[in-house]
Amino acid sequence: MKASSRNKLMNCSITALCCAVFSACALFVGCAPEEQGGDNGGTGGSQNGNVSVEGIPDRYTLPQDKIVVFSDDNYAQGGFDWAHGYSNSGGDSVFNCTWSRDNATVQDGVMSMSVTKKGDTYYGGEYRSSAFYSYGYYSVCMQAAKCSGVVSSFFTYTGPSDNNPWDEIDIEFLGNDTTKVQFNYYTSGKGGHEFLYNLGFDASQSFHEYGFDWQPDSITWYVDGKAVYRATAEIPVTATKIMMNVWNTKGHDEWAGALDESSLPATGKYKWIAFRGNA
Repeated sequence: MKASSRNKLMNCSITALCCAVFSACALFVGCAPEEQGGDNGGTGGSQNGNVSVEGIPDRYTLPQDKIVVFSDDNYAQGGFDWAHGYSNSGGDSVFNCTWSRDNATVQDGVMSMSVTKKGDTYYGGEYRSSAFYSYGYYSVCMQAAKCSGVVSSFFTYTGPSDNNPWDEIDIEFLGNDTTKVQFNYYTSGKGGHEFLYNLGFDASQSFHEYGFDWQPDSITWYVDGKAVYRATAEIPVTATKIMMNVWNTKGHDEWAGALDESSLPATGKYKWIAFRGNA
C-alpha cells in the first residue's frame, strides 16, 4: 500500500518457508501455475536497498508447510478467523469498506472474499491469524480480484493495535491491472518501498503461488517458485500476524484505479496459506 495512505491508519485496528529446491518440474508440489509468464521485469518503486535476484534458487511450498488448506475439513482450526463488524474507512483512510465475514465463503477447496455494495455501504473480506510469526518463508496460492479500485492481498502486519511498532510485508494486486503485483514493506511505520513487478500473465485468471522469504537482512519475493525481487534496506524486525484481504479504495484512483461498481462483486480466491520458520 502507498506509504502516504498507510500513515493515516497507524492508530486504527488496522487490516492492513526455508523450502526445498527442485531440479525438475515434476517435483513441483506447490500451487502449479495454470498459465506461464514470459520474460518479466519490475517497474516503479524505490530502488534503494534492492539487489539482484540472479542466482537465488527456486523455492516451492512443501505440503507440510501449509498451515491452512481450504480443502481440508479442519481448516477452521488453523488459528485464523475473518474480521467482522468494523471499518477502517473513517477520515482520510484509503480503505472504503466494512469488514464482514458474510463476504467470505469456502466452497470446493477455495476460500473466496469479495467486495460488495449494499445501499450506500461497501463491504470487504479479511482473514487473519491470531498467532504471531517471525522470520521464514510465507506463501499463498491465490487468484487476484479483477476490478478497478479493488485490492486483493497477502501480507504480514503488526502495529499499535498489537502494542507493537508498525511492521508489514506486502503482496498486493491492484484491480485496475492484474498483470502486475506490488511488493512493499514497512519498518516502524516507515514505508516508501513500493515496487510493481510485471508478471507476464493475468493474476485474476488462474491460481498461482506467491511468497516472500523474510530474513533479518533481506526480503525476497517469489512468483511460482522463482525469485523475482529482493530488498535489503530497513528490514522489519517485529513478529507479525498473517493476513489477506479484498477491499476497495477511496481517494487514490491513481494507484488502484477508480472503483468500477459495475464489476461488483469483485472476488479474490485462496486455496492455501503456508509458513516455514527458520530452523
